[in-house]
Amino acid sequence: TRLVAMADVSENKLKSSFEALSGKHPDRMSVSEDQKFIGFEAYKQAIDELRPGSADVVILTTPPAFRWVHYKYAIEKGVNVFMEKPVCVDGPSGRRLLALNEEAKKKGLKVGVGLMCRHCDRRQELFEKIQDGLIGDLTMMRAYRMMGPVASCFTLPRDPAVYPSELLWQIDRFHSFLWLSGGAFSDFNIHNIDEAWWMKKGWPVEAIASGGRTERGDYIDQNFDHYNVEYAFEDGSKLFFQGRNAIGTFNEFATYVHGTKGWAVVSAARHTPAKSMAFTGQAMDRDKLLGRAEQPEPNPYDLEWEDLMDAIVNNKEYNEVERGVKASVVTAMGRFAAHTGQKVTYDQVLNSEHEFAPDVDKLTMDSPPPL
Repeated sequence: TRLVAMADVSENKLKSSFEALSGKHPDRMSVSEDQKFIGFEAYKQAIDELRPGSADVVILTTPPAFRWVHYKYAIEKGVNVFMEKPVCVDGPSGRRLLALNEEAKKKGLKVGVGLMCRHCDRRQELFEKIQDGLIGDLTMMRAYRMMGPVASCFTLPRDPAVYPSELLWQIDRFHSFLWLSGGAFSDFNIHNIDEAWWMKKGWPVEAIASGGRTERGDYIDQNFDHYNVEYAFEDGSKLFFQGRNAIGTFNEFATYVHGTKGWAVVSAARHTPAKSMAFTGQAMDRDKLLGRAEQPEPNPYDLEWEDLMDAIVNNKEYNEVERGVKASVVTAMGRFAAHTGQKVTYDQVLNSEHEFAPDVDKLTMDSPPPL
């Protein structure tokens, strides 16, 4: 595989990415100066460098607000796609992606979504054992992403000398703005929430939540600093999620599931390695260990690409968009519940008419931002 074209709205971002990749993978870089494209239409120029109906892939790693726009053009051009999560930040963009995806499936395009934990060998082994009854019927799940402040989510007022454009400044600080990213909640918490409901083999249907901000001086954005979400499944079982960004507080980055016969660690320390394990009872008692994931573990960031490339090379059916939309909407449902203080359902979020950036496909370098 070779990188043959790049596109961005920021020339500085493209330059730094090109230099970093060239230093790490000099033998895989085939991007000449005339294959570096800048602007809101640059994605078309980059995709036009690919060969329709071939093994070529476009990698969509912009803020998710632009995901459906770029996916639409990739489908029109008939090229395979890898898109990062989340894939949408609200109901209208999620529905639009699902509709577009029907065209992608008709064309037989292979489409991967960056929920790499689903491709983790060890998590897959745990999932199969849970489905076989290892810890009984799942009644409760817990997920945590409690850590210090994330730099890109704590935004200082714009310096016009550095950022003459309000729009490009917001895009550069995209985690700070709901229209671009769904905020830190959607962009960071989706993995732990997704791997929890994966183990349940079903998605939550409603959520209630609370959240708020702590004193942060001159740093501003649209994120809460702490979130507590109770997701409910159709059978009444629950998924509890806690997220927090604060200095000097207890940190945890993990996902656990509890059943009628025992409980399991889905992930214990960040996304990789998962360090999955299971116990009888409801405590971490080493004498009641049912088994643990073999170490070392293959890196799921590698595995998600191996799976996609295998599907492309061997022409296997492969499309992860529907699952990506569900994961993105479930995550947004928790954020929505926290920011509004209301109980909300999955169907309400998916079918909502509120769209953060309804004209995102019409933006130019001179446009005002949607917010």
